Amino acid sequence: MITGKNYIGEEQSAKGSKTFHTFNPKLNIPTEWTFYEADIKEIEAAVEKASKAFDPYSNLPYVQRAKFLNAIADEIAVLGEQLITVFMQESGLPEGRALGERGRTMGQLRAFAALLLEGSWVAATIDTAQPSREPMPKVDLRKMMVPIGPIAVFGASNFPLAFSTAGGDMASALAAGCPVVVKSHPMHAGTGELVSSAIIKAAQRTGMPDGVFSNLNSSDVAVGQLLTMHPKIKGVGFTGSFNGGMALYRLANQRKEPIPVFAEMGSINPVVALPGALKEKGAYWAAQYAGSITLGAGQFCTNPGLILGIKGASFSNFINTLSAEIEKIEPACMLHPNIYDGYQRGKQELSAQPRTEKITDLKGEIPPNHAVQRILAVDAKVFLENPILHREVFGPFSIVVSCSDKEELVHVINHLEGQLTGTILGDEDELKRSPKVANALMKRVGRIIFNGVPTGVEVCPSMMHGGPFPASTDSRFTSVGTSAIKRWVRPVSFQSWPEELLPQALQNKNVLGIMRQVNGENTDRNI
Repeated sequence: MITGKNYIGEEQSAKGSKTFHTFNPKLNIPTEWTFYEADIKEIEAAVEKASKAFDPYSNLPYVQRAKFLNAIADEIAVLGEQLITVFMQESGLPEGRALGERGRTMGQLRAFAALLLEGSWVAATIDTAQPSREPMPKVDLRKMMVPIGPIAVFGASNFPLAFSTAGGDMASALAAGCPVVVKSHPMHAGTGELVSSAIIKAAQRTGMPDGVFSNLNSSDVAVGQLLTMHPKIKGVGFTGSFNGGMALYRLANQRKEPIPVFAEMGSINPVVALPGALKEKGAYWAAQYAGSITLGAGQFCTNPGLILGIKGASFSNFINTLSAEIEKIEPACMLHPNIYDGYQRGKQELSAQPRTEKITDLKGEIPPNHAVQRILAVDAKVFLENPILHREVFGPFSIVVSCSDKEELVHVINHLEGQLTGTILGDEDELKRSPKVANALMKRVGRIIFNGVPTGVEVCPSMMHGGPFPASTDSRFTSVGTSAIKRWVRPVSFQSWPEELLPQALQNKNVLGIMRQVNGENTDRNI
């Protein structure tokens, strides 16, 4: 049952006077549920509970935190068909997408639980004392990662499950030992409430302290601003627009005690189509990229919004085939009328730029909130001269840029902003002959792909979902995969500390059985 209330730790609350509804974009009507926006007292109560929960929660044995994360996954499964139905009503996304996101959400929770038990994430290093060392004795030093404190997590509009209430930001923060206060996304507040109920049940079932998790409703920016500025919040996780991410980043740096904001803010994800790839498999890649550009109505931060190639018959054939393939695909429903309107504005603004050519032209009656895909073609010189053409259009939109030669191709890549992904299509020999292309692209991206599509982000230790600014606020960290836990911890050294009072990860007897670096050697043995 959806109540529309906030979760202040284990307590449901609806003290605020401001209410709102979510929206069914397929039916083009508001949903039946009324949600109560958190007021300032509820925000204060949620953060205060999180602050009080920090010490007991962060000091729990890792196995207890792992049980909590696994229990959250179990409780999400128990929600069953109700969760899938509400997800679809609030997003317009199909059942297959809902089921996939639920599986991904549960999978990443279990992945972080396994990481806790494996233990390498604490990065334990031990350098034992050498009292007889000349000319000066060496003291005993031991270092490990510790959690930074309560975290504010912002739900993402385009992933109601996998990047929202129980998404990667929340899962990684809880794994690190940090209580979480979620600002639920207003487009899918019902989905967020159902997931929150599962998290609270899991917390109660596994004996977690009250306040380890809270969920706050909000229809505008006020709740998020207050959370970010609260002195007891110690970090922020955000996935969304550049403007939204930068607003939080600036707020966090204006505080008396600045805090990190890990914002993933999207990109245009350039694709470099080398001539050999298009000569051999041009039709294949055209079909693959027609699907990638339109996947989920183009509402992915990894959507391929820019395709670069070298002028010639192969590239011209690729462009023509891409146009034909993309026109075969039925327009899909976008998440919300506001997102649809934003897509329309962005598409029209870029299409109106001088010396651009529209190479797709779908006609006919289109249902409300359904995005008509578009591909623009432009010469490299025009693209370089016009920064408006470098902007992300959130939706099924891409620009094809024709370069005169490989030198101009590298020049275009060098003038791109930071991106989440970059892709090269070619064969191995062609890649070997194009080191400048690969090196230029690597400097601009967090993930570089060979012969694939950028849509689809695997949850695993090797995934990097982040990139140079403005793709993210800190290119050293990922928001996807188990390495995401590194955002919520900091290193602490213990010097000459009584051995029995050290954290278990640093004691002589390796009771956790984890890998540690001891006097320069990686080992799981006792000292």
